[in-house]
Amino acid sequence: MSEDIRFERHGHSGLVILDRPKALNALSHDMILSLYAKLSEWANDPDLLQVLVTAEGKAFCAGGDIRRIWELGRQDYAAARSFFRDEYRLNALIKRYPKPYVALIDGICMGGGVGLSAHGSHRVASEKLVFAMPETGIGFFPDVGGSFVLSRMPGLTGLHAGLTAGRLDLADSVWAGLVTHPVASEAIPGLVEALLGGAELEPTLTDAVAETGPSALADRQADIDRAYAAESVTDIIAGLEAVSESDWARETAETLRSRSPTSLALAFREIAEAADLSFEECMVMEYRILSRILKGHDFYEGVRALLIDKDGSPDWRPARVEDLDPAAIAAHFDPLDGDDLTLD
Repeated sequence: MSEDIRFERHGHSGLVILDRPKALNALSHDMILSLYAKLSEWANDPDLLQVLVTAEGKAFCAGGDIRRIWELGRQDYAAARSFFRDEYRLNALIKRYPKPYVALIDGICMGGGVGLSAHGSHRVASEKLVFAMPETGIGFFPDVGGSFVLSRMPGLTGLHAGLTAGRLDLADSVWAGLVTHPVASEAIPGLVEALLGGAELEPTLTDAVAETGPSALADRQADIDRAYAAESVTDIIAGLEAVSESDWARETAETLRSRSPTSLALAFREIAEAADLSFEECMVMEYRILSRILKGHDFYEGVRALLIDKDGSPDWRPARVEDLDPAAIAAHFDPLDGDDLTLD
């Protein structure tokens, strides 16, 4: 059992506490395995009626333990892949959980943190929420079910968020359907106490809902839908660069140019395909991509540049989307010859 995650039982409620605040509650393999085991146990407990998930510190969960994965992937491919296999199985368990799964998000929620929250039945978040799938900035791709989530955001806003690795605030996240109950940060401790004390879930959450104000993402949707209605990432960037009078178009193109071209192409295709796939099919697709990307270059280079050496100058290969090999991108989506992800 990992020391970085705690489990408590309060009457008919189970409480999960992510307790690795110095690392922004980044998920270790042990944390993933511990949570999977406890959620499985509680799912089969007839006296357990709901699960609440909270976190210590300023982050709900900033993602997976990328530094550790970076080290593992270079030394032990099988071990690195097993981390993601177990994480994806956890995501699938949360998605089909038979009881209310209430994520209470009072801060940063990125990458693996999205996998712990977005697939649950109740996503409660405060004004401190920072939501993002930041993977294209480190040479990775939106995973943990991110393809499913992003493909179901309004219009092409999910594609925009996934490609740019952009951040969403609370208003954006409510508008996009990522958050079911916006609440004030100061109300969350009382909510947890009330629910653990036996208060009825739905009316308690409904009574706590707060106003969020307008969504900047919603206001920008028309521009996003026009810009991203293209056949490829290359076409998206070219279209944005052609709109010289728009600061937003110029800045978006510059952002996309800074991301891993390989990651952009992978994210573009996976999000497009995910729109017609079930959640389970999305996870199988993501595991196929993951299994190939761990053998590539950009993930290790991106983590090195942004998290290890912190020089901020990744040497992407290829360096431009125009130089991508379509066959190499397509190969990431091929079946794994009897080694595809299986979900219990």
